Amino acid sequence: MKIGILTSGGDAPGLNAVIRAAVLKGTRVHGHEFVGFIGGYKGLCEPNIMPLTRHEVKGISQKGGTILGTSRTNPFEFGGVDRVNQVLAEHNIDAIIAIGGEGSLAAAKELSDNGVPIVGVPKTVDNDLNGTDFTFGFDTAISIATEAMDRLRTTGDSHSRCMVAEVMGRHVGWIALHSGMAAGAHAILIPERKTTMDEIVRWVQSASDRGRAPLVVVAEGFSLDTMDDAHSERGLDAFGRPRLGGIGELLAPMIEEATGIETRATTLGHIQRGGTPSAFDRVLATRFGMSVINMVNDHQWGHMVALRGTEIVRVDFIDALGDLKTVPADRYEAAAMLFG
Repeated sequence: MKIGILTSGGDAPGLNAVIRAAVLKGTRVHGHEFVGFIGGYKGLCEPNIMPLTRHEVKGISQKGGTILGTSRTNPFEFGGVDRVNQVLAEHNIDAIIAIGGEGSLAAAKELSDNGVPIVGVPKTVDNDLNGTDFTFGFDTAISIATEAMDRLRTTGDSHSRCMVAEVMGRHVGWIALHSGMAAGAHAILIPERKTTMDEIVRWVQSASDRGRAPLVVVAEGFSLDTMDDAHSERGLDAFGRPRLGGIGELLAPMIEEATGIETRATTLGHIQRGGTPSAFDRVLATRFGMSVINMVNDHQWGHMVALRGTEIVRVDFIDALGDLKTVPADRYEAAAMLFG
């Protein structure tokens, strides 16, 4: 078989490990041929194609980003099913492996529903995809965020300031919860739980009264109980989703005014998904890459690989998309016992 691989949506540490594992297993064990679509679905529809042999994937598993490049391109804005089928036929490509998050896999599902031979590998630092316990990139993101918060705490302690750290996560709070707990945050604010300004002030003041420099971790999709929607000033992406960010800068002056404690906000932004992937993410991504080849061999189109416990399983796109995997209330309330 000739198989095309693409990486779509936001980059995540571990993408290259998936590509490497798929190509090595596919070529060495099954004799498949591989090509890569450069720039995600855009490279599929244009097309912009590069060969993927053992030479192209050697030594890439420890590298961040993606050797194929990525974009937030929606294939249905570039001809959709007809264009994709035309490209596959012209280049004698038998199947597509799409590595992406919610938006990218939703596009893959629609292509599959219309007869395109496509399978998926879940990728998102946000860890918000149903059907899989973890996605690669998440472990690296929380490790980077935790290290950044450890550094923020030292400067906060030096100046007796309240530090607000804004992390990624879109409409879920997994990165905020895990990194905040790891860093010993005095307050963690997530989209799944509306929080009042009075609660935030109480947590911040409690930490300050004990002689601590308060650390507040806020997910980019968080909103106060007085807000209708998450803070967004940057329009929509190609999949029609709001580009979030800026809630930390909004909260910092409000905290300072309410408490009298000098407060600074830091948005960690894209550093959370850049750089070298953690060992956990390299291993998970490699296992995904090897397992997705089995799914291609079985022609199990419209499915993605997933992690359940410690096992790699196959999940129908329909079971992974639609509803986000959110932080359960009991997980948050357990962490909240440590706030203040």
